[in-house]
Amino acid sequence: MTSLPHIEAAASLDAAFVDLDLTARLRLVEELGGRAVFTTSLGIEDQVITAAIGLAGLSIEVATLETGRLFKETVDLIAETEERFGIAIKRYRPAQDDIDAYAAKYGLNGFYESVEARHACCHVRKLVPLAKALEGASVWVTGLRRSQSGNRAATPFAEYDAERNLIKINPLADWSLDAIDAYVEREAVPVNPLHARGYPSIGCEPCTRAIKPGEPERAGRWWWENDEKRECGLHVPEAAIPSLNSSSL
Repeated sequence: MTSLPHIEAAASLDAAFVDLDLTARLRLVEELGGRAVFTTSLGIEDQVITAAIGLAGLSIEVATLETGRLFKETVDLIAETEERFGIAIKRYRPAQDDIDAYAAKYGLNGFYESVEARHACCHVRKLVPLAKALEGASVWVTGLRRSQSGNRAATPFAEYDAERNLIKINPLADWSLDAIDAYVEREAVPVNPLHARGYPSIGCEPCTRAIKPGEPERAGRWWWENDEKRECGLHVPEAAIPSLNSSSL
């Protein structure tokens, strides 16, 4: 599809999703045709989408970015989720050459030293593998929710991603954490045990901490940075983040 059909389809889906439940939303995604990929971080909202895909037997691919720095609990959950829903979750990993180049320039944990170094690490471990996961896809499904952070408060159900020339679908955009919890309990969805230890948002282990009472859900991500809108680049245009591509490391 060219960009114009993508834009029109995204606008149509954004309007249609308002009155549909999660499974019906995902069925509309399936009906678009082409390759649809859901990228999961194994967080609780992503587990809900994986459950909906598996329980309904939808032909939406499920992929995860196995960065090499994930919590053991997160890695263990991949296999448990596959078994529970009878699906295969495809792992996309960073290239060792890119990791070595990053370490040579910044140090293995150089992301603590500067925002530039942190963005460069996210680029190597997340953005490059994401590009591989989405290669040839016409639809990208994510677990973004409006209530996750102020930076995500205006998240639409569907939008045209001009950077990747595909439709980006956020089927849980209007879901609250209470609705997520209710679905998990009803469908016996396996979840990361770290959630019960104060980690509502879970990324790479060195870059995630438990949150304090009253803090926003994503306050534990890259907590040492001052920017309240901090992101890794997966869900904002890469041009807006001063990350470095692998060739410049």
